[in-house]
Amino acid sequence: MPTELSNEQRRQLIDATQVFEVWRQADREFKHSYRGSMHWRKSGGREYLGRKYGSSWDESFGVRSKATENIKAEYTEGRTRLRQRATKLRQRITSMAPVNRALRLGRMPETPARILRKLDEVGLLDGQLIVVGTHSMFAYEARSGVLFESDLTATSDIDLLIDARHRLSLAVSENIPKTGIMGLLQSVDRSFNRTNVFRATNSDGYYVDLIAPLRRNEVTAPAIKLVSDNDELAAAAVIGLQWLINAPRMDAVLLADDGLPLWMPCIDPRAFALHKWWMSQRLDRDPIKKRRDAAQARSVYEVATDYLNLDFKAKDLSALPLELTRAAKDLAGAGQKRAARKPSF
Repeated sequence: MPTELSNEQRRQLIDATQVFEVWRQADREFKHSYRGSMHWRKSGGREYLGRKYGSSWDESFGVRSKATENIKAEYTEGRTRLRQRATKLRQRITSMAPVNRALRLGRMPETPARILRKLDEVGLLDGQLIVVGTHSMFAYEARSGVLFESDLTATSDIDLLIDARHRLSLAVSENIPKTGIMGLLQSVDRSFNRTNVFRATNSDGYYVDLIAPLRRNEVTAPAIKLVSDNDELAAAAVIGLQWLINAPRMDAVLLADDGLPLWMPCIDPRAFALHKWWMSQRLDRDPIKKRRDAAQARSVYEVATDYLNLDFKAKDLSALPLELTRAAKDLAGAGQKRAARKPSF
């Protein structure tokens, strides 16, 4: 059974989540509406109001007049107000971090947390990239207010924290990122280098995999290229990933080891559980991984049904193939057998 958060932990997680969501919205609004700068510039003996994005003037509002002066005044006042608000919220987030750590709410390891924050900063978590695999379980914990049972999270265990400290898998949706992933990874940790076409590894042995759905012509089709640079990552095709890309998604605010929050888009826990169970039944799957897959599938199934009140028969799972949706009955049966084997005192 998963361990439920205490009332104190739950209150702190809710407060941290709410503050972060407000800050994230303010930060995005600032970047969208107030990026660049607005100045008067002289041309032909007259002053014109212009807006700069970088080193060039990209937008002109016309000659200086009462109307353009009002535009500049409103822009300056709005920019200052929103920046002050975002700064104040950021300070509050930082002040909450020690309490989050003391209450042991930080679950995401530092390296993947820093990577996801950078990807979110540049907007790649708004539909272009989605987290798949073990890290999704941190999102399910945060959304349900529980911690997965100790045999899934202990440092000597099968996968959750161990796997999270070694690997991050990012799935590419149909909206392929235009920004180079390698440059972003190296801005987080300069030791990241491409070790093969779809994987980057840092000096600590932590690696990031970029994956994509298997296409019909995958035998002859090349890997999905993100940019033309030979040093850039390309997405490797993975069987069954198309099902997850088409499945419902879940976004979550979760806390990292440093006590600071981050945003993470991941697959719906029902799709995660069904896909993991399907993987555990494959004859060509490594026996050790099969046991890990089955254990994760059962645990996420339990959290999805008992804590998130999600229906495995819902229409929003219709994009999944029959072999996955049929697994729901097997998972329910496995959960009942498991509960029956537990001693009662």
